[in-house]
Amino acid sequence: MSQPSRAGSQRSTRSTRSSQRAASNADPEEAPNRNLQPSPQPSLRSLSGVSRSSRALSNGPLSISEAGDVDMERRNGMETPSHGMATPLRFTEFNLASPLQYGTPSSVSSRTRSGVGTGVSGGTDRTPSRHRSDINPDRHTRRINIGPQSVGDPGSETGPNLVIWGTNVSATEFQAKFKLFIKFFQDGAVDEDEMIEDFNQNQPLYVQKLNEIRILEEPFLNINCAHLHQYNTEMYQQLICYPQEVIPVMDIAVNELFHDFFPNVNLSQQIQVRPFNAEKTKTMRYLNPEDIDQLVTVSGMVIRSSNIIPEMREGYFECSVCLYGATAEIDRGRILEPVVCPHCNTNFSFSLIHNRSTFVDKQMIRLQEDLEDTPVGETPYMAMLFAHSDLVNYVQPGDRITVTGIYRAAPFRINPKMRAVRSVYKTHIDVVHYRKIDVKRLREDNDGLHLSPERVAFIKELSEKEDIYERLARAIAPSIYEHEDVKKGLLLQLFGGTNKGFEDTGRGRFRSELNILLCGDPGTSKSQLIKYVYDLIPRSQYTSGRGSSAVGLTAYITRDPETRQIVLQTGALVLADNGICCIDEFDKMNESTRSVLHEVMEQQTLSIAKAGIICQLNARTSVLAAANPVESQWNQKKTIVENVHLPHTLLSRFDLIFLLLDPQNDVYDRRLARHMISLYFRNPEEEDAETLDMSVLRDYIAYAKETCFPKLTEEAQQRLINAYVDMRKAGKGRGMITAYPRQLESLIRLSEAHAKVRLSNWVEVADVEEAWRLHREAVKQSATDPLSGKIDVSILTTGLSSSARKRRAELASAMKRLINSKGKAATLNYVKTLAELKEASSWTITREMYEDVLKDLQDDGLIVVSGKSTIRICDN
Repeated sequence: MSQPSRAGSQRSTRSTRSSQRAASNADPEEAPNRNLQPSPQPSLRSLSGVSRSSRALSNGPLSISEAGDVDMERRNGMETPSHGMATPLRFTEFNLASPLQYGTPSSVSSRTRSGVGTGVSGGTDRTPSRHRSDINPDRHTRRINIGPQSVGDPGSETGPNLVIWGTNVSATEFQAKFKLFIKFFQDGAVDEDEMIEDFNQNQPLYVQKLNEIRILEEPFLNINCAHLHQYNTEMYQQLICYPQEVIPVMDIAVNELFHDFFPNVNLSQQIQVRPFNAEKTKTMRYLNPEDIDQLVTVSGMVIRSSNIIPEMREGYFECSVCLYGATAEIDRGRILEPVVCPHCNTNFSFSLIHNRSTFVDKQMIRLQEDLEDTPVGETPYMAMLFAHSDLVNYVQPGDRITVTGIYRAAPFRINPKMRAVRSVYKTHIDVVHYRKIDVKRLREDNDGLHLSPERVAFIKELSEKEDIYERLARAIAPSIYEHEDVKKGLLLQLFGGTNKGFEDTGRGRFRSELNILLCGDPGTSKSQLIKYVYDLIPRSQYTSGRGSSAVGLTAYITRDPETRQIVLQTGALVLADNGICCIDEFDKMNESTRSVLHEVMEQQTLSIAKAGIICQLNARTSVLAAANPVESQWNQKKTIVENVHLPHTLLSRFDLIFLLLDPQNDVYDRRLARHMISLYFRNPEEEDAETLDMSVLRDYIAYAKETCFPKLTEEAQQRLINAYVDMRKAGKGRGMITAYPRQLESLIRLSEAHAKVRLSNWVEVADVEEAWRLHREAVKQSATDPLSGKIDVSILTTGLSSSARKRRAELASAMKRLINSKGKAATLNYVKTLAELKEASSWTITREMYEDVLKDLQDDGLIVVSGKSTIRICDN
């Protein structure tokens, strides 16, 4: 098959533009009239026909005046035979083969030329037609209307073979072939996001999709370019090279087929074809000038989206003298305003009437290159997307998408208030299709309803197994040895609790997201666990403590390069909304950066007041953090607050805090070494058949989050109450606090997540028992008092254990007695006083405890400490 010639297309396009400029200069009066046409179309040139048409194809395009002469000759019946052909070219009001006329035969033939186009056609089906802003075809070319045609020889009775202006694509031939593709193409496998209810692989795929459009009344047909390439390579190449001209032809074919299949069905709008999955997929850094005006596919993450902008597509002008009305279309931001009124011949009398002009919705989206596609040592590239009409507000910042669209280049102005433009062009992509999916991750919308019935049946069968909880936990980072409870905690974080909103009753909203902190010795796989969760969850963000700032996590103010307006650029926490924010090296964050997490981890919102922008952003994200001890090794004699130097107000907001320690014994080292070696060499016979595949885990979590919303049963409620009371009682005898209301809320969220693992809509006693066990194991590690060896949750809430607080009070009393014995205005030696207190005490006094007591006494005005040498007693 012949491939479309890009060079030929470029020469034809340049010839077209030069002929239009020549025609405009030669006939100045015809140019204004040309701009006044209410709905101009691109021209179709006949490969054979009248002599001037033949000459236009051989020597260049017809000028405007020549085209008008041809049109007049045809209307008067003066056809000039060419090469012995005497077939008359009949004219109709609309040519169905035109790539810019949409609709079924009834709706197209009944449309009128007069007046301002409203976008609504008449006819029997009453289906409104509309201009496709995502394609943005050049509609200012002179049109020659030719009667109905079909595929055939130029000399056949069916009429001549037409090509789209500026290309070598035969409109009628492509339309006929595409109809055959829709009617007969079958595919045994369908992607998850293309899933059709009651899909039958023995029937044509796109006929079933048309039937689905009839049922759902969603006038959009997604065409997989891989299917078109499999069916006809030439059609695929024409679509890639000339999408602006070919996609409207596809629209016509689909609408005609739909009208033939379902003549009594009236859709609210015309069906639009949206091709996707083009093989010409590139990273945005490799897009170059040869891709301009071609169909491309790029992937990335949305980092910013603008408000909806009304973009004018057709301006209505009215003469201020005679009130004559005319329309002019906008081509890539330029409007050809009428100069002379054809009714009263007055110059420069037209004024724009905004409320009679036609506008479409437009949104500008900033897309950032995926980190996987970014070369080492380079920063990610960014691309600007323009979304129109139904594609606005389809994606939000944080979404990872694959975009199929037309790569554009346009000049930009030196100053927005000046008409002069730069010689350097800026590029953007007119979006034709979005695809929010990543094969490595869960679906962007966590929509488990897109799974096939066979997959759903397999998931339900899997959920009935008694060891499903353990099997799913083993599927979390299977290459990491042991840490079973840590993996179970991460599994429950992936499922999450049930959203509970009681705003109507004034009780507010309770978060369902779980926050987990991993801390311990270096080299205990903390970062690997975080990386695994990041790769699995959609809308997840990964950051490091050293490379993060407060504005990087929240939001910062910047100036939009397009509109020059001040906009709010969201950070990692907002981009991870409804996802997980993974923070490594959590202990390396500075205090100002950590302070922004308090509101996010509890209220799930982010309040911003910067540069006149006052707002509250949603940050419904789970936080998974990892921290190393300050001494590079965990000190068992210190509390978690002393080991990681994190504020207790932040630690108390974590539902689970796990310690990952290095046991440092021969048995553990031997087992760990054997496991690591097995990752590099393993017999196929030794493969663990019980380990679930990552795709199974992904689908299982997606289905559970979409279909399961567990609620507490009466027995589960009573068991939670008893568990909380028992936790409180455990520390009363020793003067310790072993539970706070936040611990009860954590138990509820963990119980709901465990019920989701079973795909149950009810939280049972077994779920509460496992949640209590897991929480107790985490508290044992993180909230154990090193002085008494007992659990004391006040370490997480106040930063001090009850025993440490008691010893601190005793030391303060001893210090006060010493001060009173010395008298007023006395001076004490800093080091000798510490030695005296150590000798008089029955327990160990550390320098940190001594300094804290001195600071408290100085705040009370009893002493004044001069450096670390003398202590002066105040005389008041």
